[in-house]
Amino acid sequence: MSATSAKQPNVLFLGIDSLRRDHMSSYGYKRLTTPHIDRYANGGTLFENHFSPSVPTTPGYASMLTGMDCFGTDVVALRHEGELGDHVKTLAEVLGENGYNTTCIGFSGNPSARGFDLYLDYDGWGPDETGRSPKAERMNDVAIPELKRLAAEDKPFLLFLRHMDPHSPYLPPKPFDRLFYEGNETNPDNSSLEGMDQFEPFVHYLRSWIPKDVTDSAYVDAQYDGAVAYMDACIQRLFTALEDLGIENETLVVITADHGETLNEHDCYYDHHGLYETNLVTPFILRYPGKVPAGKRMSDYTQIKDIMPTVLELLGVETNIKFDGRSLVDYINGGDRVREPEFYISECTWMRKHGWRTPEWKLIAALEPDFHFKPEVELYNLIMDPQELNNVAEQEPEVVKLLMGRLEAHVAKREDATGRVNPMYTNPNWHGHGGGPFRTSQEAYDIMRIGSASSARKLQEKEAEPGEELVEG
Repeated sequence: MSATSAKQPNVLFLGIDSLRRDHMSSYGYKRLTTPHIDRYANGGTLFENHFSPSVPTTPGYASMLTGMDCFGTDVVALRHEGELGDHVKTLAEVLGENGYNTTCIGFSGNPSARGFDLYLDYDGWGPDETGRSPKAERMNDVAIPELKRLAAEDKPFLLFLRHMDPHSPYLPPKPFDRLFYEGNETNPDNSSLEGMDQFEPFVHYLRSWIPKDVTDSAYVDAQYDGAVAYMDACIQRLFTALEDLGIENETLVVITADHGETLNEHDCYYDHHGLYETNLVTPFILRYPGKVPAGKRMSDYTQIKDIMPTVLELLGVETNIKFDGRSLVDYINGGDRVREPEFYISECTWMRKHGWRTPEWKLIAALEPDFHFKPEVELYNLIMDPQELNNVAEQEPEVVKLLMGRLEAHVAKREDATGRVNPMYTNPNWHGHGGGPFRTSQEAYDIMRIGSASSARKLQEKEAEPGEELVEG
């Protein structure tokens, strides 16, 4: 059915977990992983250089759904303790106050998902009888009926979907498991997974879904790409449903991600920790016929904190919130915007680090020893070394000093503006094991564990209590 002309626009918001934009064909990837999103994006605006500066999931979604940076949300850690503070309002809360029905699928229990009228869940982890995990089809089984219910209501709606396909375990159904791989994944002469197998904190979890005889990292990478392609095909059902319901022209569609993903790179092994580009780069696509220009690609830097103010302006919803992010509506319509080419980056996932990123340089500074035994300071020239393989901190001490000064000045500025200490400094139990910061890398290595797939699921779903060891039983 079609909405009435007096009805405010709907919002279909796709928050895709662990989707890095450089593995999407719409962003130039060599593999055709997202043909349906590619086509759909042609009817809207795509942001080419979109970043999620604070990883992983918990701070990423907090920024996405509040329009604030990590100083504004106070959320920096995966194992965030407590609720989202009352000093911020979520997108669901603001739209609910403005007459919207609000439904969240696949994200109940997370502090950033505060304020929805209805929470629905689906099995985003477990394999089926074939050993594969049809996450997106399970999502559609819940989302399509809910979309139809919301479309039949007199009120506009916000339907937020947390897609889990790119997130490990990468187990796309057939034929997507072989879509991008024709090699021999069990070749005994291939040693590309040896580093992963020797990394005790992760190996039990990873080998719980990567078959024990698989030796080729390219096969595992292809499972990630296959999961993206499978999800893309399933997302087309959502686009088709919007069209069939007659509400496509009255619905703002948002496609984005909380953070990227590291594959067999940087010794981080199929996860999303480390402040490397693989984790910071995310997609951002808007489509709303007649309100968002079609066929546009915007090249300026944007951040995840810009999403909520942009969405509210497109909906015509006014608020007195002073966002840390900025609406991009004038920008996509040809206007100017105050650029933010340099920004603060942070993570409290499996390591506690922060840094400063410019178009040319990436500084990463450890706040305590990490379990990869990496150097305390890393510096990469993103122009000369876009894959961040050559740490030049010792060769470029003046650049390190300059960027550290900019980092410290930014921290001081944001602390002054918020009246609160940088949350990166106030999370001594970020790892959930008590005892304060790690004293050595060996201590971190001996303590930090993902464990089994079920343990990883508990961690994502906030079931693991602080101090509970996530080890394989």
